[in-house]
Amino acid sequence: MDPAGLPLFPLDTVLFPGGPLPLRIFEPRYLDMVRRCLKEHSDFGVVLIVAGAEAGAVSAVADTGTSARLVDFDTLPDGLLGITCVGGRRFRVRRRWQQSDGLNLAEVDYLPEDPPSALPAALAHLGELLREVLPKLGGAYAHVDSHYEDAGWVGNRWAEILPLTPQEKLELLQLDDPLARLAQVAAWSERQPPAAGV
Repeated sequence: MDPAGLPLFPLDTVLFPGGPLPLRIFEPRYLDMVRRCLKEHSDFGVVLIVAGAEAGAVSAVADTGTSARLVDFDTLPDGLLGITCVGGRRFRVRRRWQQSDGLNLAEVDYLPEDPPSALPAALAHLGELLREVLPKLGGAYAHVDSHYEDAGWVGNRWAEILPLTPQEKLELLQLDDPLARLAQVAAWSERQPPAAGV
């Protein structure tokens, strides 16, 4: 781990490993963070805001988050910097502190990556349905590698696109067993239709 700490980007959303994250960057602390990540080819961490707001002071964040890798950037029509990231590894925050500019940094422990797991036959329909749904979500998934037969990958994608609360998404991220995550997503997917966007 970077001895200077992993830069954190607290958001009102949960990033899953392998998933897309488009962001509009305007605060100086995050512009500096993006420059550093591009220069050093390093990641930053995405954590769910538990108390506070995205723009301004964040008083509490979730202990579990996901590293984010920058894969594309552009100047948006409104003049702001637009970046596209892909989720990397889950981590747990051991200690968090702030730089003078307000950027949150953390000492983290990376969690084991999901082992490859075949989709159980009873849930194979979730992989097939996902194959139909993702292309309809536009360019968000252009930088995401597809693994429609893998239980962890399929579970993570459904966790992103189902209209779940941020707290429910965090509960899914905290599950270490990809089959348990997929089973929970399957149970929740019975109660509501897929989201029209991410």
